[in-house]
Amino acid sequence: MFVDPRAHHPRPQMVRQQWASLDGYWEFAFDDQDAGLHERWFDGRTLPRQILVPFPYQSQASGIGTRDIHEIMWYSRSFEVPEGWDYGALLLHFGACDYRADVWVNGRVAGRNRGGHVPFSFDIAPYLKPGVNRVTLRVEDRQDPYQPRGKQSSSGTPVRIYYYCTSGIWQNVWLEPVPALRIDHLRIHEAHPDGTLALTVHLHGPASDWEAELDVLESLDSEEICATARVASRGASLDLRTRVPDPRPWSPASPHLYKLRVRLLHRGQPVDTVEAYAGLRSIELKDGFFHLNGKRTFLLMALDQGYWPDTLLAAPSDEALRADVEWARRFGFNGVRKHQKIEHERWLYWCDVLGLMVWEEMPNARSWSEESEERLELEWLRAVVRDANHPSIVGWVPVVESFGFPELTRHPHQHDFLERMVARTRMVDPSRPVIDNDGWQHTDVTDICTIHDYSHPVEKLLERYAGTLLTGLPPETGWHKARELFLAGAQYRGQPIVFSEVGGYLLKPDGSERRRDRLYDHYGNVGDVDELAQRYQTLMQGLGSLSFLAGLCYTQLTDVEHEQNGLLTAQREPRLPPEQVDALHRSLWPDAW
Repeated sequence: MFVDPRAHHPRPQMVRQQWASLDGYWEFAFDDQDAGLHERWFDGRTLPRQILVPFPYQSQASGIGTRDIHEIMWYSRSFEVPEGWDYGALLLHFGACDYRADVWVNGRVAGRNRGGHVPFSFDIAPYLKPGVNRVTLRVEDRQDPYQPRGKQSSSGTPVRIYYYCTSGIWQNVWLEPVPALRIDHLRIHEAHPDGTLALTVHLHGPASDWEAELDVLESLDSEEICATARVASRGASLDLRTRVPDPRPWSPASPHLYKLRVRLLHRGQPVDTVEAYAGLRSIELKDGFFHLNGKRTFLLMALDQGYWPDTLLAAPSDEALRADVEWARRFGFNGVRKHQKIEHERWLYWCDVLGLMVWEEMPNARSWSEESEERLELEWLRAVVRDANHPSIVGWVPVVESFGFPELTRHPHQHDFLERMVARTRMVDPSRPVIDNDGWQHTDVTDICTIHDYSHPVEKLLERYAGTLLTGLPPETGWHKARELFLAGAQYRGQPIVFSEVGGYLLKPDGSERRRDRLYDHYGNVGDVDELAQRYQTLMQGLGSLSFLAGLCYTQLTDVEHEQNGLLTAQREPRLPPEQVDALHRSLWPDAW
């Protein structure tokens, strides 16, 4: 299962040429008695087990594979800094580690992180010694309902819409030599189809005499420069602006990308160089519909949970990430809603390269408290900062189905938090629509009116929206437990209406003696793939008759654990011929491409 990732830079939107993977076998131990800190397990001792990083201990690919709950675990390994590296700082990067991590290098504290779905890094140069060095992690992942956990079961056992947990390191670990004064982050503010390109270079360094140079190259595999910019500043950030001649806009039908090369100079001397990329495209909500690059575009999405049988939330390989994007496109979807997961940035890279639009969604908690709000907000905003440069992302979703906010109708703090999340997301990225609470119980500030509706048969679903066809107004309550579509004090204000969950046909399990999950009480059931094909076609034709609909998201792309309702099995084998599904989609929604 394990594929050496060193050929694939784990951070494709900010690439330096020198880096080294620390993926592979690490020493490992469970610490069920929480004795490690007292006994100083960070002192360089050998841990008793081995684990294959970046796979969680619950996965078969990790080499451990137990699904038992262990809330504290330790990792350790030795490493040497590659010969020839010249650096002012040496960054130790973690793509994601669920949930709280404490890091030591050669027995000294190097840093701490809280948040299981976003990257973090530390400069470990002050703690290094010549020759062999030692890094140790203590990771704590409690079965805490107040912790952002997405679809990870708080009981540790898959049930209904929840699955096995993914604890500890589950994305790449790597070293990067960097200058002491350097580029810290690139933020693309404009990448318009007319060729306008504007970005800010944020620096790790003081306000001083800085210059930044930008080369825009024709494509990711080209060295032909088509536009340049240069700016000087005495501040710790620099704004670059240029215009690309004869621009080629990005879209699912033509996902063209321009390579960006940014150089930093300090008092005339070159300091740092990084590479990124941009897709020129615009997003606009107009007249109740979604417009991409000025063209009305139907959002035809599949629900994608990014889950694999042998590796859980961790991707088996870069090739597996690419394959899922290719499958979505083969079925004729122009987008996916990545559900309750901040996916590996390499997956977003393949969405950018291959042309697949994305709604990015924050993994939510189960229960509410003031601290759970704080945890969610801080981690979500870090995710938006990480991913805002990806042209494939066309929507932000901080909360889904009131997960973690069970008293929205009676608790003003919870209501206010949804509105605050929309506002904070817009402050970080004002260029994309924000869905406050996907599915139901919207506030007055949501950019899109999203509805989850698993009504079956399709005639029942269509009957629910007969009034919407006449008036343009959505029903007051939704499909599930008659939840209100808009909270008290809020109302529908002409936003695009998207069925962001629909379908979900579960295959009936073999054998009447097999216990059925409660999911079968909510989703439609089918006996075999022939019935699935017929029901899918009927559903899509029915949805195609709803002229007010701006988009939909079919549940779902792949099976996940006991949820046997994917267009693909968990092993990525198609249940329906992709070319037939694609042809159906294109006949019903020609404006999706």
